[in-house]
Amino acid sequence: MIREERVQDLHRLKLLRELKHRGTLAAVADALAYSPSSVSQHLSQLEREVGVPLLEPVGRRVRLTAQAEILVGHVEAVLERLEQAEADLAASLTTVSGTFRIAAFQTAALTLVPTALTLLRDTHPGLRVHLTQAEPEEALPALLTRDFDLVLSEEYPGSPIPRPAELDQQDLCVDTLRLAHISLADREPGSPHEALRALADQPWAMEPVGTPARLRAVTLCRDAGFEPDVRFETSDLLLHLRLVEQGHAAAMLPDLLWHDTRPTVPLRSLPSGWHTRKLITAVRRGGSDHPAIRACREALHRAAARCS
Repeated sequence: MIREERVQDLHRLKLLRELKHRGTLAAVADALAYSPSSVSQHLSQLEREVGVPLLEPVGRRVRLTAQAEILVGHVEAVLERLEQAEADLAASLTTVSGTFRIAAFQTAALTLVPTALTLLRDTHPGLRVHLTQAEPEEALPALLTRDFDLVLSEEYPGSPIPRPAELDQQDLCVDTLRLAHISLADREPGSPHEALRALADQPWAMEPVGTPARLRAVTLCRDAGFEPDVRFETSDLLLHLRLVEQGHAAAMLPDLLWHDTRPTVPLRSLPSGWHTRKLITAVRRGGSDHPAIRACREALHRAAARCS
């Protein structure tokens, strides 16, 4: 049994949790402004306190033992309760204030977030919001490590995103995606599959390999009977748009790009079932009732309604 005096520092337990989520001692040290040797010393001290091995070497790295995973599970529960306590304290106040950190992928950061910021400024002027543009595969792990308070994520058909028990994820809205190429202006509308096949010999702009957006786009092309010639690979959809505008590529662009203006390129519908993406807000479960989180989610829902 772990005696009370043997685990005297919650901070060391939090370091173990950080290692689970960040993966390496160097990443933990960098995030917390420690030296790797200092992190290692704290975790060695924690091992002595609990009396069981917590880390095991794997090549040049370390990983958590089964006993460490058990311990981290309890740390998660403690931190969730602390976050619930912070939410309860904040709810007892008459104003919403403090610093709130949002991460959003590009098109959401360009369209939904500015409108939400305007709404928050009008309703909660004491709330200081920090925005970071980040893709979901980077931002969601950072949400677990408390680098952000809310993450705007996206989910594509056939590529469900992970739903960790530690996170509270809510659907925000649905965004339609469309086929874009300058030659579409001169073609008969036809069916979505026919429009895709007509661009089989064109260069394509797509998001990076391994992303859900890339998987969806390649799947659509293959279903239409061809392998896309991907010459431009970037998560910057504004660059996709510019390449389409100047006749260098075909692309699949979201309607959010046109939320306050008319499309600048010819568009066609994509095949049913693959023509939308779902936008999602994610927060840590313990803080889901925090007034700042409720206010931000409400503002984002109102912003999404304006864009629809």
